[in-house]
Amino acid sequence: MSTNELPQIKIAVVGYGSQGRAHAMNLRESGFDVVVGLRAGGPTEVKAQADGFTVKSPAEAVKDADLVAVLTPDMVQKKLYNEVLAPNMKQGACLLFAHGLNVHFGMIEPRADLDVVLVAPKGPGALVRREYEIGRGVPCIYAVHQDKSGKAEQLALAYAAGLGGARANIIKTTFKEETETDLFGEQAVLCGGASALVQAGFETLVEAGYQPEIAYYEVLHELKLIVDLFYEGGITRMLEFISETAQYGDFVSGPRVIDASVKARMKDVLTDIQNGTFTRNWEAEYEAGLPNYRKFQQADMDHPIEKVGKELRAKMVWLQAQNA
Repeated sequence: MSTNELPQIKIAVVGYGSQGRAHAMNLRESGFDVVVGLRAGGPTEVKAQADGFTVKSPAEAVKDADLVAVLTPDMVQKKLYNEVLAPNMKQGACLLFAHGLNVHFGMIEPRADLDVVLVAPKGPGALVRREYEIGRGVPCIYAVHQDKSGKAEQLALAYAAGLGGARANIIKTTFKEETETDLFGEQAVLCGGASALVQAGFETLVEAGYQPEIAYYEVLHELKLIVDLFYEGGITRMLEFISETAQYGDFVSGPRVIDASVKARMKDVLTDIQNGTFTRNWEAEYEAGLPNYRKFQQADMDHPIEKVGKELRAKMVWLQAQNA
């Protein structure tokens, strides 16, 4: 799908965080007419203006848009849709999300006249932008929830292509599949699982009398090397590049740590996601002012591995150069 097939489409990008900025800039450079919708005086208004975008209030931005991309945090989307988008979007427009949580779990019930689609790049906003700039792209998945016009899929594909997704890979999914697998991946493996595994490994070594600095290098710092190999060629490539001793340890000790009981608890996590328990709890936590969220966040930041890591990273000059 080429964006040239829809040259007149007007897009309103609502939200200008990591994904919002990347989407807006890539789409503009792909030939779309893009306006950014932000509340006046917000922290990202100046940034969007500095990037050369026309910035309007969300209500004004969506009025004549053919496609409205909702790229704000999940928990503000319900109020945003009900109070701003639904009353102001024109008849027959397309409503686009980058994550299906609000639609899949019924917190947002889109107007019947709208096309409703999902386009989710498989990478953070900085990567989506960087890959586009160098002539490549990040793979995208897309889904159609509501096809009033008969062209919803065409719109989703054109949007994905505008992000650079067609340069890599575009895969069709459903709102249900994207939402549930995304939440599971974050919780069981990528964020929750990985950070808990690293913390437990660090604690095990330190409690056994080893230096915290050595423990940090072994269970956190070197994790990047393994993840990079996974990313480049899966488990097969990782096995090709580690020693025979490391391979043997992988084979005999991996299943002792991540055993059938862990998989059973992963299934429990997935069940809570599928039946809406996680989303209901998260919505209630957000509405209560995030008391537990902040407590959990602070506990992670106060973990001893963070203090040790901060001191060690200060001596890693290559990291300072990357973050400059």
